[in-house]
Amino acid sequence: MVSRHKSASVSHNPSGADGAATMPENPPWGDLPLYLQDCVQRSFLFLDTLLERGNDYLEHLEQGTPPLLKFEHEVVLDGHDLPTPCNYALLRLQPPPGLPVDPAARPVVVVDPRAGHGPGIGGFKFDSEVGMAMKAGHTVYFVTFRPEPEDGQTLTTVMDAEAGFLEEVMRRHPQCQAKPVVIGNCQAGWAMMTLDAVRPELFGPLMMVGAPASYWAGSSTLNPMRYSGATLGGTWLASLAADLGADRFDGAYLVENFEKLNPANTFWNKYYNLWAGVDQEAPRFLEFERWWGGFFRMTGAEIESITENLFVGNKLARGELEVKGKLVSLRDISAPIVVFASWGDNITPPPQALNWIIDTWGDERAIAAAGRTIIYVLHESVGHLGIFVGGSVALKEHDQLVSSLDVIESLPPGLYEMKLDRKDGQQSLRWDELEPGDYTVHYEHRTMDDLRRLNPEGREEEAIFSTISQWSQLNAQLYKTWLRPWVRMGATREGANLLMRMNPMRMQRQMFSDTHPAAAFIRQQAARARAERVQLDPEHPLKQYERRMAQKITDELNAWRDQRDARTVRMTRQVFGPSGLGSWLPPREPDADVAHRWAQQELGHYRDAVLGGIAEGGFAEAVCRIVIAGMVSVGVFERRSLRLARLLAQLPNMHASVSPQTNWVQLLKEQARITAVAPVEALNALESMLPDKASRERALALSAAVMMIEPTLANPRSEIIELLIGTLDVDPDKVIALARKLTRAIGEQSDDVRVPAALTEPARAVPAKKAVGRKAALKPAPAKPAPTKSVSTKPAAAKPAARKSPAGKAPAAEAAPRKRRSRATDA
Repeated sequence: MVSRHKSASVSHNPSGADGAATMPENPPWGDLPLYLQDCVQRSFLFLDTLLERGNDYLEHLEQGTPPLLKFEHEVVLDGHDLPTPCNYALLRLQPPPGLPVDPAARPVVVVDPRAGHGPGIGGFKFDSEVGMAMKAGHTVYFVTFRPEPEDGQTLTTVMDAEAGFLEEVMRRHPQCQAKPVVIGNCQAGWAMMTLDAVRPELFGPLMMVGAPASYWAGSSTLNPMRYSGATLGGTWLASLAADLGADRFDGAYLVENFEKLNPANTFWNKYYNLWAGVDQEAPRFLEFERWWGGFFRMTGAEIESITENLFVGNKLARGELEVKGKLVSLRDISAPIVVFASWGDNITPPPQALNWIIDTWGDERAIAAAGRTIIYVLHESVGHLGIFVGGSVALKEHDQLVSSLDVIESLPPGLYEMKLDRKDGQQSLRWDELEPGDYTVHYEHRTMDDLRRLNPEGREEEAIFSTISQWSQLNAQLYKTWLRPWVRMGATREGANLLMRMNPMRMQRQMFSDTHPAAAFIRQQAARARAERVQLDPEHPLKQYERRMAQKITDELNAWRDQRDARTVRMTRQVFGPSGLGSWLPPREPDADVAHRWAQQELGHYRDAVLGGIAEGGFAEAVCRIVIAGMVSVGVFERRSLRLARLLAQLPNMHASVSPQTNWVQLLKEQARITAVAPVEALNALESMLPDKASRERALALSAAVMMIEPTLANPRSEIIELLIGTLDVDPDKVIALARKLTRAIGEQSDDVRVPAALTEPARAVPAKKAVGRKAALKPAPAKPAPTKSVSTKPAAAKPAARKSPAGKAPAAEAAPRKRRSRATDA
């Protein structure tokens, strides 16, 4: 097979004695002949690259379509050898030289999506999820799959295999007490979430990257793909395609749907960008197309389960998905869940990635009361594929997620948004050594209302998709009863394979390769173009005109796409809305309302159970309550604070009642559950839990040190400490002195600690002078939690201002509605 040889491109030089090109000075349109020569050369290099794409496609097929990983690997388990075989396998990836593996670090398992393409996107290059995990010293495993499924394979078969993979990973790391971290990309996210709910004992933190879980969520501008189910009449076409394929569904159909999302990129930008910058773009284009052009197949049972239960049925979040006859409840997931989504992703926008939290839990206090931790991270612009392969994303978000695993598991239960702030190098932060690198990380408390504000159009339109789901079920039943027997009677595996090879997505690659009649001529002219390459200034007048014309074509295609999508949305609303089929197939009760009603009942039961023993515990429990109350009042948990707490917990002689075996993390989680349902009563009980003045002073000092609010209490972050100084009747000077002593004991050498200016302003809500000496019980909360408002731990304090980003922008939840990105596959 002919390979494309690269040679150094040279500028065209019309023979000057001194070696300088002789060109006319400032021609009105530049040098037209030179520009035309450049265009011809680019065209042959462009065609040469397309030939190479075809060669790569055929070569990949000949090799059996292996995963496109940038790392050496070995097969650990092959699903083909399992009692119930499937086409999945577990690989152990070998880190590059110079990256030793830390035996004590927990293993990381990366699972790639089976959404039409082949595996490998999670390890496409070093600056990726895989690379960042290796950089941190973790042993990395990768779940891959072959292009053809096993006969009779189902999603349950795959789930059992993946459970076996995790068991094998745990068996291989007996020295590591922590369970594996699992990263599920795109559709692998919901697959791993389902397995986590069924087998929670196998999972450490679960990271869902660009993963849809709330399929009806979104808006007409964020993700028009969700309306395609209405135009197609539901899931029956997927069943028909699988039956025509003799129980094989071609993944090329899914890839074609992705490409239809952005016709400007599919038909123009992708190829124009290659042609315009072919000297630099060719390697990147070929690398991506090698993965994008690898089409894998599923069984009919698999695609039907995905479309009927998830995409159109939306059964996962509300607990109606069945596995082996049992309903799957996402509330059974016990390990932390991290959701990574992007506003630039029009395949899985943030509402589709996050609204399952509302539909499953109903109230953020229910998450904390159940002892669960859910964290989400929002990117402002990166596209769907860029979440997995974007180098800047890997070096920032993925790197910080992997390096924060210790903190994520130590966080008190609740709902958080993880924020990353770049260190400016000018402002000195306390305990900065606990956060090495370029970013400081904090976790902001979030509510269900914060999640609702992420969708600019609200959730009312999801009622239409409830009607569409019912319509789809009717169509699917009609197809399976009356048409399926006839289709299956005429379908054969040979005919299905021929139909697969004739798919346009495959034909465009396999027909334009070195087997093409013009290939030899194109290769010859491309070699000549490299030898005589003309390099024009990017600001050449004709090149500027070329870019303007290219942009105009892009704008026209985008306008056509927007008109097409608007028509689809309008048609969907008319046909399936309340004046259409919605009157015949009325939508069911919103899942959020069902979950909220369940949450209020559970919170009431748990509150009643907690109040009887609210004063139980001693010094350690009291410290945890104070820290939680302080952090909740501010609205933020700092990564530095939680790591600082770990250092403080190692100090000897903390308190007579505290032993070296005290599990502070577990105590913190238990106290967080109590304060979630009875926050005021929990603080009122501190006086009983800390019966003597010395214990109270030491508990407040330790809490102040953890929250990094000493050496001065005169700043907004100390409201809870100031309040408790008054209610517990202790000496503030002793509290400050003890806090300083504790921090000096773990490495802070100076009393003169530099604190950011924003943290040294006087507290407005509870001034220190007023707080000191005040001794009064806090007002108890109502017997039952309010149905819509969360309980505050600051009954006498004003709510602090919302935290802003470094640039002073409002948080993402309150920002103006986002416009749809122009490229669905922007990386």
